[in-house]
Amino acid sequence: MDMQTLNPKIKARGREFFQSISGEAPTVFNKGWWTGKVMDWAMRNEQFKIQLFRFVDVLPYLNTTESLNRHIQEYFVAEDQEIPAVLKWGAKGAGMGKGLAGKVMTKTIRSNIEGMAKQFIIGENTKQAIKNLNKLRKDGFAFTVDILGEATVSEEEGVEYQTNYLHLMDALAQEAKSWKGLGGNSGDWGHAPLTNISIKPSALYSQARPSDFENTVQAIFDRLMPVLDKAMAMGCHVCIDMEQYKYKDITLEVFKRLRSHEKFREYPHIAIVLQSYLLDTDQDLDALLHWARTEHLPISIRLVKGAYWDYETVLAKQHGWDIPVYINKHETDAAFERQTATILRNSDICHYACGSHNIRSIAAAQEMAEELGVPEEQYEFQVLYGMAEPVRKGLRNVAKRVRLYCPYGELIPGMAYLVRRLLENTANESFLKQSFADHEDVDHLLEDPALLAQSGPLSREKTPAPPPLSPSEPFRNEPAPDFTKESERVAYPEALAEVRRQLGRTYPLYINGQEVTTEDLLPSLNPADPGEVVGSVCQASTREIDEAIAAANEALPAWRDLAPEDRAQYIFRAADIARKNIHTLSAWQILEVGKQWNQAHGDVAEAIDFMEYYARDMIRLGRPRRTGKAPGELTHYFYQSKGIAAVIGPWNFPLAISCGMSAASLVTGNCVLYKPAGLSSVVGHTLCQIFRDAGLPPGVFNFVPGRGSVIGDYLVDHPDIALVAFTGSLDVGLRIIERAARLQPGQEHVKKVIAEMGGKNAIIVDDDADLDEAVADIIYSAFGYQGQKCSACSRVIVLDSIYDKFMHRLTKAAQSLPIGPAEDPGNFMGPVVDKGQQDKVNAAVALAEEEGNVVLKRDDHPDTGSYAPLTIVENITPEHRLAQEEIFGPVLAVMRVKDFDQALQWANSTPYALTGAVFSRSPQHLDRARTEFRVGNLYLNRGSTGSMVERHPFGGFKLSGVGSKTGGPDYLLQFMDPRTATENTMRRGFAPIIEGDDWLD
Repeated sequence: MDMQTLNPKIKARGREFFQSISGEAPTVFNKGWWTGKVMDWAMRNEQFKIQLFRFVDVLPYLNTTESLNRHIQEYFVAEDQEIPAVLKWGAKGAGMGKGLAGKVMTKTIRSNIEGMAKQFIIGENTKQAIKNLNKLRKDGFAFTVDILGEATVSEEEGVEYQTNYLHLMDALAQEAKSWKGLGGNSGDWGHAPLTNISIKPSALYSQARPSDFENTVQAIFDRLMPVLDKAMAMGCHVCIDMEQYKYKDITLEVFKRLRSHEKFREYPHIAIVLQSYLLDTDQDLDALLHWARTEHLPISIRLVKGAYWDYETVLAKQHGWDIPVYINKHETDAAFERQTATILRNSDICHYACGSHNIRSIAAAQEMAEELGVPEEQYEFQVLYGMAEPVRKGLRNVAKRVRLYCPYGELIPGMAYLVRRLLENTANESFLKQSFADHEDVDHLLEDPALLAQSGPLSREKTPAPPPLSPSEPFRNEPAPDFTKESERVAYPEALAEVRRQLGRTYPLYINGQEVTTEDLLPSLNPADPGEVVGSVCQASTREIDEAIAAANEALPAWRDLAPEDRAQYIFRAADIARKNIHTLSAWQILEVGKQWNQAHGDVAEAIDFMEYYARDMIRLGRPRRTGKAPGELTHYFYQSKGIAAVIGPWNFPLAISCGMSAASLVTGNCVLYKPAGLSSVVGHTLCQIFRDAGLPPGVFNFVPGRGSVIGDYLVDHPDIALVAFTGSLDVGLRIIERAARLQPGQEHVKKVIAEMGGKNAIIVDDDADLDEAVADIIYSAFGYQGQKCSACSRVIVLDSIYDKFMHRLTKAAQSLPIGPAEDPGNFMGPVVDKGQQDKVNAAVALAEEEGNVVLKRDDHPDTGSYAPLTIVENITPEHRLAQEEIFGPVLAVMRVKDFDQALQWANSTPYALTGAVFSRSPQHLDRARTEFRVGNLYLNRGSTGSMVERHPFGGFKLSGVGSKTGGPDYLLQFMDPRTATENTMRRGFAPIIEGDDWLD
């Protein structure tokens, strides 16, 4: 097709379409309605729009007049912003509390917003849906029904979602017996089934993860099989929806397996959705069409623009991934037309459903189909129920074959759907907004998007993730693993195989640039299979500690006085070495300490971040700063290292934390004796190898693994040790602080101790919390890496009014988690680190059975390995030991409170103050939490784990530790002593003029 020839025809058809609906507007833009007035205000006031959409999202949870009144105040009045007249009385009335005007007006506001949601939803139950579907069919529209809700947190919910579809299909089959086909035929338009459903695949399986690609595909396939069986029996069309980008390849694979299954090869009514805003879609479409021809299988494709643009762009930027969508709206529209043409050219094997409200896109599809001579039965048009009513009516009159996408279900997931629709409607790039609210020129709206795209920034130039950092660039975090990429999924089994070939080796000490072996060996075992020896690590005695300290003393003067920029270069090189070996370094952790793929990758990425961040920060701090501006005087403020640092690392973040403490010590000019945790000494050796490969001078970094009972006190007490950086248990940390405070013979300094010592972290769940998010994030925070994080959630504090619903979803979600070896990506939870830790957790579980009511205890784990039962216990109060003592394992205490005041009080009732989180959609409660929830790291509407260097500097107070936050702007200051040098610049009454001196003014 020649678009130059076709474009005038497309524009002419588009003008006719606009003319046919002249004077009409969608309800959402009709200012004669409450919805239209509010939306008009939202489009002219961005802050109000944000507050409105957030209020709409929380509305279904506000079950009392008092709660509704309070939220209206917080969202619209407390913000001190302009609000539309239709809300002013309601907002003012809400402030009257229980006053009659307040009750009447808040009820009106609720009714109007719920009515707005119902405008986009075919019904809240099957009876309502069937009633409204009958009305649609009488008006000449076909339908596809989608059950609302895609956040499935448990297998119970996945099965329930499947069951709801089976019940819906039964109801549709029964009702369809009385239907006549649209157009007077046996089927709709003579070829299409009378019944049609759309289904979101991820909602069928709660454990869907790109990293576990094959298991996820198979689980969704198994859940869809009964749906497809019923569909074929009743003659129903099934469309598999496309959701977030992370599920794209999974969805495509599920579709191909279903379509090619021997049961369904002769059943053509199975469709797949493709999204034009994805950069991959041209390639995916070509591959899908090639597959269909190779398999000799007719397929059906619904092409849409895409509904998760904001989510995909924000997520990609947060994680440092390639942005998967076009950033220029015209490029999406151009891709839609390009892909429409491709599908229509293949109409002999592919049925096309054009899913758009954009009149230019619709007109282009019509003209292309006519130009190519595509039979009418091979394409149709689809629009969303409740949106663009004039467009759907105009389409019905011209194209005849119009199908409405009709969501149905409960109001809570309905509100999430409504917010997505409102975002689409009110975006500045929205065709509907430009057409019906902004009244843009018709000729401009019908311009060829391919030409318009050329005048804007091209996505392909903007979206790739940036390359690795160079030292001259500002800091940014190392990207998270992107398991949507097959290369990333393949890298882990390959790295594990490579590491397995190296198991059982003996690892020496490293002192003064030389390997040192000892006869005392400590075997390191795979916690999932204690019979598998990861490696045997030589153990230092006090003699080797003396040798390392002597080497460090010899190396210290040159290293201390080396320019900060030069020290930083060593650390930059080390970061680059770790980056290039990230999968292998992760594999060592998977086997030695039982970290899952993503957890291990995150640990290595954090190590890289520490090195990149601290190296840059030392360059900043290494520049002497002038203090004071008095004439005749010049003072510089600068730093020097403390001397020799003992770095004592933990096993739970065996590379990241050890690397962070070591890199901070090194870059500030200290020499290091690094003692890794015994349980993770092989990973500790990988850190030693990184610094060796970076070329650190002999004696600057010394690797001295050893038994704590032999060298622990000796290392801390040694008079030449100036600094101890420790991460670990409270008992050991307090012992170090106590011993370091004693002045030893020959010691010429006060030892500095930096100690991170754990937490008893709480997450508060408010009565208006989004439980889809809260449950998923609490599960991850409590049981990710078996709860073996100092930041892990060990207490959940839940308000009474939402308690029962939350507990049901939480326990079912925890019950659904696969448990097994961490090297299998299908397992959410693995073993604890060793038998000793297993015994500690089992003791905590026994205590839970004494102090509270154990609602879940997972003993269904492999018999081999150090597995501890995932446990949830309720009826816990602050007086219980379980609410006060750190467990470091998968044991979660649930605490029930009457209100938010009590929640904050109980959250603060432990001697620890490390991390905490609050799930709430009350601006007032979130503001109170910022001030009154006294922890080092507070997270609002997200889990309590996963801090990132620079973005979330990490560390607490009280018994959680002493020292500044890791990955923060003042962390390095602890590793140095500040100095000043003051020069009298006056000579016989003459003082040189220095720019910036106050006296010059």
